[in-house]
Amino acid sequence: MTKLAITGATVYPISRPPMAGATLLVGDGKILAVGLVEIPSDAEVVDARGLHLLPGFVDPHTHVGLWGEGDGPPAYDGNEWTSPTTAQVRALDAINPFHVSFADARSAGVTTVQTLPGSGNPIGGEMVVIKTRGRTADEMVLRRPSGLKGALGENPKRLHGQNHKRTPATRMGVAAVIRQFLTRARAYDPEKGRDLGLELARKVLDREIPLRLHAHRADDILTAIRIAREFSIDLSIEHCTEGWMVVDALAEAGYPVTLGPMLGGRSKVETANLTFRNPGILEKAGVHVSLMTDHPFVPIAHHRIQGALAVREGMSEAGALRAMTLSPAEMLGVADRVGSLEPGKDADFVLWSDHPFRARARVLATYIEGQRVYEAKSLS
Repeated sequence: MTKLAITGATVYPISRPPMAGATLLVGDGKILAVGLVEIPSDAEVVDARGLHLLPGFVDPHTHVGLWGEGDGPPAYDGNEWTSPTTAQVRALDAINPFHVSFADARSAGVTTVQTLPGSGNPIGGEMVVIKTRGRTADEMVLRRPSGLKGALGENPKRLHGQNHKRTPATRMGVAAVIRQFLTRARAYDPEKGRDLGLELARKVLDREIPLRLHAHRADDILTAIRIAREFSIDLSIEHCTEGWMVVDALAEAGYPVTLGPMLGGRSKVETANLTFRNPGILEKAGVHVSLMTDHPFVPIAHHRIQGALAVREGMSEAGALRAMTLSPAEMLGVADRVGSLEPGKDADFVLWSDHPFRARARVLATYIEGQRVYEAKSLS
């Protein structure tokens, strides 16, 4: 077994407090030990004194590898807008593992992402959790399926009602389409004919995967909670821009939320009440919070900036780091593999020049499963 020891860094395991002058020992792609570690004589040693070592960030809501950037409409594979319900489509089939967004992620210290269809349809399709390194999409997969994407609010109203003059055209219509689809899934009998979309929906109804609903506005957030309760399903609320306005309802419901993107402007009516105070308010209320970029709508390179600004506006520093690592890993069902520095987990970690929330901090090296996948400069 080839071993690697990163020594002398300030280590942030996330699952426990930071440790100064600690060692991370890895081998065969896994973490072997963290803390005061006896270094094997045959280990490669990286002297990281003065540096900061964290788990790779986990961005739980992106379109990395799937949504075109700078290459025009032919690469806009995010929304299969030909029908309001497209549960049968799979994000995996549109991922280009050679897309520049993966290099952007690695250079930003992001080692795991959930990539997903867009929010044009009330029922959008299958989501997948992947590592940000690999030559094929299949070898990058960490969990598939990881959820069924759905959307409430303005996007499906605009795409279908305004642009294509069909249902849904209102918030009532969007919610009705989702309910009708889940009702059809309850009655699904594969012996009468296979339906890939209804098969995925049955996984939601059987609580094998969650319904992950795009909801910015407070009323849409409450509709998401209402639908989840009606069908007794697991839910994650995506964006949750006005979550701070209904924080008591969120805390009482107990569903996890994925906040962001927060660096963009108030570009549409649903983001009129955007505020960086949102994460701290929800954290203090006991809501399970993760932070996301929604790349490319906020570039994944700016993920750490969102965390820093959330701290400035009231979130705890430990809570913000957790919301970018272990919390999203838990919410995505992959915390046994990623999200914290613990023995037995994948050796996905990042060496930073300073704490990632400091303005001048930058990634010096990113490792995925013990292999260096990005390097800013020599560490020797």
